[in-house]
Amino acid sequence: MQRAIIDYKKLTPEIVLLLNEKFPDGYGDSDIITFKNLNGETIDAVEVSTDDTIYLVKIGKHLIDSMAKIDLIDDSAELEEEAGPDIIIQDEEE
Repeated sequence: MQRAIIDYKKLTPEIVLLLNEKFPDGYGDSDIITFKNLNGETIDAVEVSTDDTIYLVKIGKHLIDSMAKIDLIDDSAELEEEAGPDIIIQDEEE
């Protein structure tokens, strides 16, 4: 099994979905793994895995924002399914 440390800038949609599945209500202190990288910097990360790779995803404000955006997209899709074809749901930005 491969292991990878990944920064939020390089998150794929697949990894963001894995994060949302594993941490649907967000992650807590007990989910955070802390380690030092080769430069001696302290890194905080959360772990998700696929069949062939274990990912340590560096955490920070950008990761939280990415996960929140996916939640908004999922919520919007669920609302549209519940509303049916006759009701149109508009985004707040429009």
